[in-house]
Amino acid sequence: MNCYQAKAGELAKHWYVIDAEGQVVGRLAAQIAPILMGKHRPTYTPHIDTGDYVIVTNVDKVVFTGQKWQQKSYQRYSGYPGGQRDEAAWKLFQRRPERILELAIQRMMPKNKIGRHMLAKLKLYVGPNHPHQAQQPIALEPLTGRPVAAGAVFAASPAAKENGARAAAAAPPTSTPSTEPAASLEAPPPEAALPAPAPAPAPEAPPSEAPAPAPASTEAPSAPEAPAGPDESREG
Repeated sequence: MNCYQAKAGELAKHWYVIDAEGQVVGRLAAQIAPILMGKHRPTYTPHIDTGDYVIVTNVDKVVFTGQKWQQKSYQRYSGYPGGQRDEAAWKLFQRRPERILELAIQRMMPKNKIGRHMLAKLKLYVGPNHPHQAQQPIALEPLTGRPVAAGAVFAASPAAKENGARAAAAAPPTSTPSTEPAASLEAPPPEAALPAPAPAPAPEAPPSEAPAPAPASTEAPSAPEAPAGPDESREG
């Protein structure tokens, strides 16, 4: 049996919004961290960021139990000699209200590059408003709200990019054949029947020329010879 392994960019990301007013810091962080890592899905893959985006509003109204505002301190180090500083929780809260919840969530995430990539999906805002209305985030109840463990929600494959804008502009538009059936055109009305043309008359034979009369000769007709007499025949 093969185990499903997600690939980078294969799953679609969802957006969730949580109201942190009056919520305990540690319990709220324990709800948000698994969503950022993607452990609320059956497609969780340790080496791939399969988590979703989380928007937290009213981060300036979170609470601590007991005396943690005075007892708890946060330590930072600048990297220079003598650059280590300790700051009480109430002082850090006055200076940066969102930093209290951010540090609580960060310490529940993986301490490596992918953990920093997951933490970038966390959006913290002071007050009830946020600028992510276009993403249509899903509201979750604090502490008890859990995203629905849906299966793999695959992202749409991006369209292939062309080599350059100039090449795309210079390329002539290609006409794609339409798959829709061509609209049937109405047949033209039948033309009125024309009368058949009359047969052409047969050409008349040219009149035969009469034989020309023989020209009259100008010479006088010769007189007929007289028959020989009896005397001439005897002499011969």
